[in-house]
Amino acid sequence: SIKMDLLHSNGVLIIQHLQRDYRAYQDFLNFMSHVGDPRNIFSIYFPLWFQLNQVVGTKMIWVAVIGDWFNLIFKWILFGHRPYWWVQETMIYPNQSSPCLEQFPITCETGPGSPSGHAMGSSCVWYVMVTAALSYTVRWKDKSAVTLHRLTWSFLWSIFWIIQISVCISRVFIATHFPHQVILGVFAGILVAEAFEHTPAIQTASLRMYIKTNLFLFIFALGFYLSLKLLDIDLLWSVPKAKKWCANPDWINIDTTPFAGLVRNLGALFGLGLGINSEMFVTSCKGKNSCKISFRILCIAASLATLQLYNFVKIPTHTEYLFYFLSFCKSAAMPLTVVALVPYCVHSLMRTTEKKLN
Repeated sequence: SIKMDLLHSNGVLIIQHLQRDYRAYQDFLNFMSHVGDPRNIFSIYFPLWFQLNQVVGTKMIWVAVIGDWFNLIFKWILFGHRPYWWVQETMIYPNQSSPCLEQFPITCETGPGSPSGHAMGSSCVWYVMVTAALSYTVRWKDKSAVTLHRLTWSFLWSIFWIIQISVCISRVFIATHFPHQVILGVFAGILVAEAFEHTPAIQTASLRMYIKTNLFLFIFALGFYLSLKLLDIDLLWSVPKAKKWCANPDWINIDTTPFAGLVRNLGALFGLGLGINSEMFVTSCKGKNSCKISFRILCIAASLATLQLYNFVKIPTHTEYLFYFLSFCKSAAMPLTVVALVPYCVHSLMRTTEKKLN
């Protein structure tokens, strides 16, 4: 406990340094925090990659969902505090002179702080993207191509680490994580992504396998929560702390609670399984149009545009269980739209156009 308090107090000094000396970069750091938001995986990265390479897109969803599930379990095990409430409750500062940490609209996360979900989600999905891009260049055999591959390798991994470091600094800057929490998140995300580099079975998984996986993840998480609750250990201990110490009550969002993230990810995985195993997917993404660049570009543009409309769908938060149900449905609709609905509509449109031209 003394070592952890020392680690936290050193982290607070780093946060104060960042908030004092990097004020000019506030907008950029807030932006990078949004870049690391795991929800971007489903609304931006996945639509782009799935239409370019279905294997990579499928892996991305699996990595994001399993990674975020592990993040939830780790958070429940490690009981990590967040800076913005820890400084208000710790007894290590004399004369009750706790440091002043500035808060922002995205500061008041309600779940435990360790490991960082943003850092973990960002590192795992960018790891998938970088390794996927490099898999194309590693096949080049001639001498000039090998040199180009090495340059590409250095460039892409440099971009990877620049993004991860920026996301980590941004999460520390807004006082929602201590430095050790974001570092743990980055390396945990890399480990999860690397594990899926050696799990080809996900590419041929049936709808039944998707449903079984969803049930296992949900039952394990719920069972873990209820088991500890029987032992009088409340795994939602962080929520009242967030509500108590957040500078603005309007910044508290039910979407950041532990179970909200779990439901969101289970919905995305179910939607992916439903889409990949649908007739619409087979007809469009396995048909003759699937190899055409025009088909893929139209699918990317239509998918991104359609998913942005989902942002305007506001889920009511007055009833918690209703919120979880509707959040699951909304999350399932997003990959289903990308995998089946949009490609099928584009395929039908192109087929109609070809018939008219003939």
